[in-house]
Amino acid sequence: MSAPTLSIIIPAYNEVESLPELTREIREVCDRGKIDYEAIIIDDGSKDGTFACVQKLSAEDGRVRGVQFRQNSGKAAALSEGFARARGKYVITMDADLQDNPSEIPDLIRMLENGADLVSGWKKKRYDPIHKTLPSKLFNGVTSRVSGVSLHDFNCGLKAYKSEVVKSLDIYGELHRYIPVLAHWNGFKVEEKIVEHRARKFGVSKYGWARLNNGMFDLITLVFLHRYTSRPLHLFGFVGLLFSVVGFLILAGFAVQWAVTGNGHVRPLMLAGVAFMIVGIQFVSIGLLGEMINHRMADRNHPVARTAGLPEA
Repeated sequence: MSAPTLSIIIPAYNEVESLPELTREIREVCDRGKIDYEAIIIDDGSKDGTFACVQKLSAEDGRVRGVQFRQNSGKAAALSEGFARARGKYVITMDADLQDNPSEIPDLIRMLENGADLVSGWKKKRYDPIHKTLPSKLFNGVTSRVSGVSLHDFNCGLKAYKSEVVKSLDIYGELHRYIPVLAHWNGFKVEEKIVEHRARKFGVSKYGWARLNNGMFDLITLVFLHRYTSRPLHLFGFVGLLFSVVGFLILAGFAVQWAVTGNGHVRPLMLAGVAFMIVGIQFVSIGLLGEMINHRMADRNHPVARTAGLPEA
């Protein structure tokens, strides 16, 4: 079976009512644009008969394929599974709730053909309730500021990728929110496109304030892994130095007081100074251990190479 031009990845959780209409719209848009495609629906442990619907749709149209998780594993796991199975030169992800409009597909592909590696949708005009839009605005603002990637809507489900982008991604937990950040850090060109956002037709939203809290922790994890994995001493050493300096200043103050007045009674602040010094030394030690582990792993993973026409390294 030859590979299609486009793979469309659709994570679905309890979306049995939406999928028939969504796959119909995708078929109409792609057939009209003569786009050879496959639609891969990832049923993320639905309880409403979603996978039975997927099986029926697949029987009616062989371009529709499906995967069923036995339990709800989250959107990142669903996307990761879809990326692994995608065969197309281009990959588009969209939500199953009909809020993403398949009519955007041709323009997204056109932007990829014109040089973008990843195109992230921006739902400039939204029809979601405030308990969903407000945390989303906060999340997008903080993420853009911290990551250095200037996008208005990181969490938009409608995105387009070149195949090499999705094959380079390693997403788990809830890191799907940061796919544009990961792609940017991997050297890919990330662009943004204003897309239509339609009001929800069936079911209820699965997101709210909880994702803001989870998203912030994931962002801290990403920034740490990106900036300090190869140089842990820069982080732990800096923190350790701060603690050590504070502890040293406290103890130095008591030492001067003791030398001048002869009053050398142990006080709580003096014990705090000792604690600061100990904690500082521990942080520096953790950083040094991290550097030693990195150095050891670098030696172990260093490729053995032969040369031709070049001096030996």
